[in-house]
Amino acid sequence: MIARELVNDSIPPLKLSDTGLKALNWMEEFRVEHLAIVDGVSYIGLISEEDILKLSALDQPLANSKLSLIRPYVRYNQPVFEVVRLMSKDKLTLVPVLDASDHYLGLITLGDVLKHYSDSGIFEDANGVIVLEMSPKDYLLSAIAHLVESENARILSAYVTPNPEHETIDVTIKINQPELTRILSSFTRHGYLVKEHYHQSEFMDDLKSRYDSLMNYLGI
Repeated sequence: MIARELVNDSIPPLKLSDTGLKALNWMEEFRVEHLAIVDGVSYIGLISEEDILKLSALDQPLANSKLSLIRPYVRYNQPVFEVVRLMSKDKLTLVPVLDASDHYLGLITLGDVLKHYSDSGIFEDANGVIVLEMSPKDYLLSAIAHLVESENARILSAYVTPNPEHETIDVTIKINQPELTRILSSFTRHGYLVKEHYHQSEFMDDLKSRYDSLMNYLGI
């Protein structure tokens, strides 16, 4: 699945004309620790609850304050794995989604990601996940399966996600064993680009850590 398919438009972005008080009220209402700021359709950055509480005047428009914003985002056609990576790296409760022209499309919350993986069953019976990036003309599942099977492993399932911006595809494969080192080395030797790889335990531990942080924030 790609980011566009998880876009959540139920949490509105802030405008520079909005106040810090409005931002805090929205964070409480939507139970998030971050909100996107936009200027029309242009994405400016992400503001945190901590940033807002540091403002000298909460009743003034955000445009009147010197904001130290971070600017994490994913493109609409990137895999959901990238959303998780950003959430983990920057300790985010949501990630904005942009189109190819940097226009703001919406966002993906931690809850959206957790529901996706809960519903998709991507990790059921799988101990490892590998994402390969390649040209569509180079995609041959039988060749990929042969490399995996040569390392005494088996592909449980696979799906393809297009990357129109780069004219490539992502091939996500579920592997039936946790040790991926030899498989990854084999892919590299044969000229495949390994974009992402996860052990089930490390991936789910990361999601659990993000989930626990959200539950702590909600007081549950």
